[in-house]
Amino acid sequence: VRGRSAAVMTGSNEYKLNQAPEDGVSAVKFSPSAAQFLLVSSWDCTVRLYDVTTNTIRMKYQHSAPVLDCAFYDPTHSWSGGLDAQLKMHDLNTDQDTIVGSHESSIRCVEHCPEVNVMVTGSWDRSVRLWDPRTPCNAGTFTQPEKVYTLSVAGDRLIVGTAGRRVLVWDLRNMGYVQQRRESSLKYQTRCIRAFPNKQGYVLSSIEGRVAVEYLDPSLEVQKKKYAFKCHRLKEEGIEHVYPVNAISFHSAHNTFATGGSDGFVNIWDPFNKKRLCQFHRYPTSIASLAFNNDGTLLAIAASYMYEKGEMSHPEDNIFIRQVTDAETKPK
Repeated sequence: VRGRSAAVMTGSNEYKLNQAPEDGVSAVKFSPSAAQFLLVSSWDCTVRLYDVTTNTIRMKYQHSAPVLDCAFYDPTHSWSGGLDAQLKMHDLNTDQDTIVGSHESSIRCVEHCPEVNVMVTGSWDRSVRLWDPRTPCNAGTFTQPEKVYTLSVAGDRLIVGTAGRRVLVWDLRNMGYVQQRRESSLKYQTRCIRAFPNKQGYVLSSIEGRVAVEYLDPSLEVQKKKYAFKCHRLKEEGIEHVYPVNAISFHSAHNTFATGGSDGFVNIWDPFNKKRLCQFHRYPTSIASLAFNNDGTLLAIAASYMYEKGEMSHPEDNIFIRQVTDAETKPK
């Protein structure tokens, strides 16, 4: 791969990004169309655009407070939000900012729904807001039962995970009512939800080393297929330590998924045969976010301390780019 000579190689198939954020990494998201462009939001109040093939930073823009999430709308526009409660659209060609709108409290999640062509934000103000990216302007505010912690788009459906272990399924074409109200099948707080690329269901992780594989079709026949499993647990000196599962990312072609935990490990799972396909080496600190690129050949891994144990000296925040193969990601 050209331009790799300057990269700090951590193995033949993995390297660290240059000019990583100066504080915790909140999200990594690849471009939907270009395999090499990666957006990174951070507690250092920036959003950065990297070209991972040349390992260079292409652009950086600021918020007035830590940024909790970011997403591509299209190859040339990034959307982001965080503790300043302002939703920004940034033109990556002209380096121009637009403040599209705001929430009443911190914006926790930002996603694009290509099928309905809306941007979706979720906030600690207990609402989801839709935004028309063309104008851009607000296209509706929808009350949730609790603070929004995570959300994901499955075709024209929106899956929202809130405080209180609630899960809501909305139809983005008809937001007049909630399609399904669910409770997480895990006993502890929800950390991350990601929809299957085949749009049939979603994976939900909790702060207590567990992952649930869920299906959207409410029929008994389909609901029988759901299951949950323990992961990101380590036995150290005879004591089992249980870690939060912070990050989930799906491989777009194979419908397998990666999870990242506060144990510093990344696992890849085959949900159809209910088994782990592989585990990478242990990273220096918590895995805060994960993203496969659009063709599933690269995985961005944010190793970034999440203050699980409060203020203490910790490894620097880094983003690793790992080349992944079919042997690691394809159901066997």
